[in-house]
Amino acid sequence: MSGTRSPSRKAPATDGKWPVWKLAILLYPATALTVAINLFLAGLIAHSAGFGVIGPVTAILWSVPLGIPASWLVGRWVRGLMDEAGG
Repeated sequence: MSGTRSPSRKAPATDGKWPVWKLAILLYPATALTVAINLFLAGLIAHSAGFGVIGPVTAILWSVPLGIPASWLVGRWVRGLMDEAGG
Protein backbone atom coordinates (compact mmCIF):
# COMPACT_ATOMS: atom_id res chain seq x y z
CA MET A 1 0.00 0.00 0.00
CA SER A 2 2.93 2.35 -0.46
CA GLY A 3 2.10 5.57 -2.22
CA THR A 4 -1.59 5.52 -1.31
CA ARG A 5 -1.46 7.94 1.60
CA SER A 6 -2.33 11.51 0.91
CA PRO A 7 0.04 14.23 2.15
CA SER A 8 -2.99 16.28 3.12
CA ARG A 9 -5.96 15.09 5.13
CA LYS A 10 -8.41 16.75 2.74
CA ALA A 11 -6.85 15.70 -0.59
CA PRO A 12 -7.84 12.35 -2.10
CA ALA A 13 -5.24 9.60 -2.23
CA THR A 14 -4.52 9.42 -5.97
CA ASP A 15 -1.31 9.25 -7.92
CA GLY A 16 -2.54 11.62 -10.67
CA LYS A 17 -2.17 9.16 -13.56
CA TRP A 18 -4.70 9.12 -16.35
CA PRO A 19 -5.88 5.60 -17.14
CA VAL A 20 -5.71 4.41 -20.75
CA TRP A 21 -9.49 4.15 -21.08
CA LYS A 22 -9.96 7.83 -20.16
CA LEU A 23 -7.32 8.87 -22.65
CA ALA A 24 -8.97 6.67 -25.30
CA ILE A 25 -12.38 8.27 -24.71
CA LEU A 26 -10.87 11.75 -24.78
CA LEU A 27 -8.95 11.07 -28.01
CA TYR A 28 -11.71 9.10 -29.79
CA PRO A 29 -13.10 11.97 -31.92
CA ALA A 30 -9.70 12.93 -33.32
CA THR A 31 -8.72 9.29 -33.80
CA ALA A 32 -11.97 8.39 -35.59
CA LEU A 33 -11.58 11.36 -37.95
CA THR A 34 -7.99 10.32 -38.65
CA VAL A 35 -9.18 6.80 -39.46
CA ALA A 36 -11.83 8.26 -41.80
CA ILE A 37 -9.25 10.35 -43.65
CA ASN A 38 -6.92 7.39 -44.00
CA LEU A 39 -9.73 5.15 -45.26
CA PHE A 40 -10.75 7.74 -47.83
CA LEU A 41 -7.17 8.19 -49.06
CA ALA A 42 -6.67 4.41 -49.15
CA GLY A 43 -9.82 4.25 -51.28
CA LEU A 44 -8.33 6.76 -53.69
CA ILE A 45 -5.16 4.70 -53.96
CA ALA A 46 -7.20 1.52 -54.44
CA HIS A 47 -9.22 3.27 -57.16
CA SER A 48 -6.05 4.12 -59.05
CA ALA A 49 -5.13 0.42 -58.84
CA GLY A 50 -8.45 -0.57 -60.40
CA PHE A 51 -10.60 -1.25 -57.33
CA GLY A 52 -13.81 0.47 -56.27
CA VAL A 53 -13.96 3.90 -54.66
CA ILE A 54 -14.52 4.42 -50.93
CA GLY A 55 -16.62 7.56 -50.68
CA PRO A 56 -16.29 10.10 -47.87
CA VAL A 57 -19.55 9.09 -46.19
CA THR A 58 -18.62 5.41 -46.34
CA ALA A 59 -15.21 6.20 -44.85
CA ILE A 60 -16.84 8.12 -42.00
CA LEU A 61 -19.30 5.29 -41.31
CA TRP A 62 -16.48 2.72 -41.25
CA SER A 63 -14.38 4.96 -39.00
CA VAL A 64 -16.95 4.86 -36.19
CA PRO A 65 -16.29 1.21 -35.24
CA LEU A 66 -12.67 1.18 -36.45
CA GLY A 67 -11.91 4.24 -34.35
CA ILE A 68 -12.44 2.29 -31.12
CA PRO A 69 -9.36 0.03 -31.34
CA ALA A 70 -7.38 2.86 -32.91
CA SER A 71 -8.20 5.18 -30.01
CA TRP A 72 -7.25 2.45 -27.53
CA LEU A 73 -3.85 2.14 -29.21
CA VAL A 74 -3.42 5.92 -29.24
CA GLY A 75 -4.37 6.02 -25.55
CA ARG A 76 -1.72 3.40 -24.75
CA TRP A 77 0.84 5.34 -26.79
CA VAL A 78 0.02 8.65 -25.05
CA ARG A 79 0.07 6.95 -21.62
CA GLY A 80 3.56 5.64 -22.42
CA LEU A 81 4.69 9.11 -23.46
CA MET A 82 3.26 10.54 -20.25
CA ASP A 83 5.05 7.89 -18.17
CA GLU A 84 8.31 8.55 -19.99
CA ALA A 85 8.00 12.31 -19.49
CA GLY A 86 7.14 11.91 -15.83
CA GLY A 87 10.33 10.06 -15.05
